[in-house]
Amino acid sequence: MSSNDTFLAVFLGSKTSAKAVAWNALPEPERRAREQQGMAAWKAWAEKHQAALVDIGGPLGKTKKVDSAGITDISNAMGAFAVVRAGSHEAAAKMFENHPHFTIFPGETIEIMPVLPIPAG
Repeated sequence: MSSNDTFLAVFLGSKTSAKAVAWNALPEPERRAREQQGMAAWKAWAEKHQAALVDIGGPLGKTKKVDSAGITDISNAMGAFAVVRAGSHEAAAKMFENHPHFTIFPGETIEIMPVLPIPAG
């Protein structure tokens, strides 16, 4: 999975953004209805791009940071990921235009980056 046509998409969104605050303030029935609409739209997006999906990915849970000081629980803006194949970085990015992550759900951005080959050592 380290060829030049493979891209990692990271779905980002702050839990304290205006969009997230408004989402969480919705009445429960309305939020549930929007969640169902969003999941249907996400499924339709995945079906449309099925041939390009290497790994449909999924939601990300709580984060642990490991460094020389040990292990720490942290929070970040990463909410989900996917891995796609495309002919170019631009083509990979275009797959995520108008994605339900930010058109229906309160997500803010999707960052797409190439998965680079491991350098020979």
